[in-house]
Parts: sequence; structure tokens; C-alpha cells
Amino acid sequence: MEDPGALARLIRQVAPGARLLAARPLAGGVSARVTALELAPPDGRTLVLRRHGAADLARDPDIAAHEFRLLQLLQAAGVPVPTPLHLDTSGTILPTPWLLQSFVDGDTEDVPADLDDHMRQLAEALAAIHRVPAADLAFLPLQEEQAAALIREHRPGPDETLAESCLRAALAASWPPPRRNPPVLLHGDVWPGNLLWRRGRLQAVIDWEDAAIGDPLADLANARLELFIAHDEDAMAALTRHYLALSEIDSTALPLWDLWAALRPVAGLPGWGLAPEEEHHLRERHRAFTNSALAAVGDRHEVAAPD
Repeated sequence: MEDPGALARLIRQVAPGARLLAARPLAGGVSARVTALELAPPDGRTLVLRRHGAADLARDPDIAAHEFRLLQLLQAAGVPVPTPLHLDTSGTILPTPWLLQSFVDGDTEDVPADLDDHMRQLAEALAAIHRVPAADLAFLPLQEEQAAALIREHRPGPDETLAESCLRAALAASWPPPRRNPPVLLHGDVWPGNLLWRRGRLQAVIDWEDAAIGDPLADLANARLELFIAHDEDAMAALTRHYLALSEIDSTALPLWDLWAALRPVAGLPGWGLAPEEEHHLRERHRAFTNSALAAVGDRHEVAAPD
């Protein structure tokens, strides 16, 4: 929890005359500390404070400023994102850089009432993200470099229950995929936990610390994996259908990007703190997704369920 005194000083700086009524941590912040700040009447607003963690700051010491600028560009382009309100990199109030943004009244939806319509809205948002001019985003990393580094990595004791060695071998044999799409802005972590809905309408795409520049198939593949795990094959297929109709990109390399998406969570999954039944479900769905992607790229290996 953030220091209450520091939060009170923060509010006095960004909203003179306002008073902090309450502060509460928001669920879902893994790589960043996210806190809702409720202001007392007559202001009455709720603001969201974001502070990036040590890993993100080590990767990009200016990540707060970069995320703030990115939110400005996204909002100007009509992408549904929180409004960036204030950036502070001085270290005078809080020890690390922070940004303040608007609070979006919405929730993640585990079971959408109209799955196809949700996938259509997500596809529209994803296509809008990918249309933001990449020329204005030179401060973001190149996703192809990040992907290559992930594939080259060799960890001691690979997790074979998630087909780690098989995934790495299949990717190494065909990487990099042909560059048939121009590089675009990528969100970098499209999954249901980063989507806020209200009354069936998508309100915001949040958590932009993994943004990069690269092939739009990277975002699509990651979203496909996450939707397959969270919902089912119908959700994955609906998103893919709607997105490809909107963007008209070359999807030839999508199975290879699916394999890359399947490799991404392998190293981190044991540290996510999932309940046993939740982890079991994730591993089962991950295995099915991986087998489908391996078959699509012509790899004859099949990941078997652990004994």
C-alpha cells in the first residue's frame, strides 16, 4: 500500500484544493502498482495512480513517461483508453516515477452475454490500435527483437508439461517469419484482464507497459491464446474473423506467431500464484492450443497430458 501522507501530498500537487478521501489498490496490477484515489466532495473524482515495478524500470527507466505519451497518442486516435492526467519523474513525492490517469468505470467480464459482439468490439479496438502512426512511437522497443531473444533463451530445467523444448525447436526452425505486414503499434498483452466493459460495451484497453512496434499478428496471436484459455475456440475464432475482416493483413504466418504466443507464459506461470484448479485448467488449454499451432505449422509433435 502506498504511503497515505505521500498520496495526500500528491493530490495537493495535482488538484489544489482537493482532498484525498480514500485509497485502495486495484486488482490486476502485476508489473505495476495500481491505486485508485478517491477525492472528497465537491471534487468527487476517482483517479488512478500507476507506478511501474523494478523489472519494468530496469528494462526502460523512462517507461512512465513513455506510457503517458502513448496514452496521449492513443486517445487522440480515438482508441478507448484511460485519459492521462499527470506525469511525475522528479522522485520528490514518491520514490519512483508515476503517472495519474482517469478512472474508467468498467469491469472485466468472465462470461460475456454476447460473445460474438464482444469479439467484434475487441477486433475494432485492436484494429484501431494498429492504425496509430508508428512514426510517432520511436521510443517503443521493437517486438521482433524481444521475440528473437525469447526464442533464443535456454532455461535450465525447461517446463515440458508446457512443451517448452518442443515450442523452442519449432520456432527456431522457422524464425523469423516473413515480413508481410508493415510494423504497427502493439499493445503487447491483450487478454481479458486488460479489457474493461460496462453494459456490454468496451470502455477501455488498459495496462500499456508491454507496448512495442512489430507485426500485428503478434497481438492477434497473444489475444487468440488468452481467449482460448479464458473462453473457448469459438471466442478465438470470432476475434480472428472480425479482426482479419477489418485489417486485411497477411495472416499466413499466424500459426508461427501462435507458437510464439504459447512460449511467452512458460517461464512466468509458476510464479503467478494460481489456485491448483485454475493452473490445471490453464495448462490443459495451453496444451490444446499448442498442439493446434504445431499441427498448423506442419510439426508432427504432439504435447501429451502429464501422467
